[in-house]
Amino acid sequence: METKEFTKRIAELILSKKGYDVHILDLQGLSSIADYFVICSADSDMQVKAIADEVDDKLRDIGIKCHFKEGYSTLNWVLLDYFDVIVHVFKKDAREFYNLEKLWGDAPLEIIHDEFADR
Repeated sequence: METKEFTKRIAELILSKKGYDVHILDLQGLSSIADYFVICSADSDMQVKAIADEVDDKLRDIGIKCHFKEGYSTLNWVLLDYFDVIVHVFKKDAREFYNLEKLWGDAPLEIIHDEFADR
């Protein structure tokens, strides 16, 4: 699966668990950490866990294993590292505090819209 297509699949999985404010940052040429960040918000610990689990489980089902996971102990910010793509699942307040989009302000940003969202 092409990396850009992979980010879109992750975004779909996030939206399927009612994650919102989904952004894809293109870090290619800006960082050696990863090519893309997929960032989303959730309203509760349970929702953060549900989103992260959904992404991890569904990708594992198609043979894509997460290299590194962090944040399950606090559930304010769960990070899933797939080498070229890093997924950040934030509780809303933590996302506002860390503001990765501003930190990586030079990165092209794609906002993923959920046509069924009530927000």
